[in-house]
Amino acid sequence: MRVYHGGTEIVERPDVSKGRDGLDFGKGFYITDIQHQAELWADHMKRIRLSDSIVNVYEFDELTAKEKYSYKKFEKYDIEWLSFIVANRRGEKIGENYDIIEGGVANDRVIDTVEAYMSNLMPLEMALKELSKHRPNNQLCIRNQKVVDECLHFVESYKI
Repeated sequence: MRVYHGGTEIVERPDVSKGRDGLDFGKGFYITDIQHQAELWADHMKRIRLSDSIVNVYEFDELTAKEKYSYKKFEKYDIEWLSFIVANRRGEKIGENYDIIEGGVANDRVIDTVEAYMSNLMPLEMALKELSKHRPNNQLCIRNQKVVDECLHFVESYKI
């Protein structure tokens, strides 16, 4: 599977320990199989860091990863996904039992709903109804360095 990581630097050898806590699926190395999504994120990071936009391209051995490592996939924006995202964003680190987590991004299409729910400004039923209007983008969070070393292979990087 071809995957992408958007940012401001070339990352030939990802290090999961350099990820930040409090993200959608917790600390890890984030990739997506949607090239345009990685490009948008790289452009976003460029404005924050006042640097180049870089997209790193990898081949991900998904079959080996799923067979050998603990894998969690969220198929849609639902109560399970929302609870997981909210817990991680609150620092609860509930994904530590998984080596790889895949699912929708809490991006600009749905973040207002997530934040309104987190702030108790929107009840659960309303948040789920709003989320159901959107088809999730996709992200994978690799949380175990062994997965990166064995299953993620750098192909190239490019500036946008």
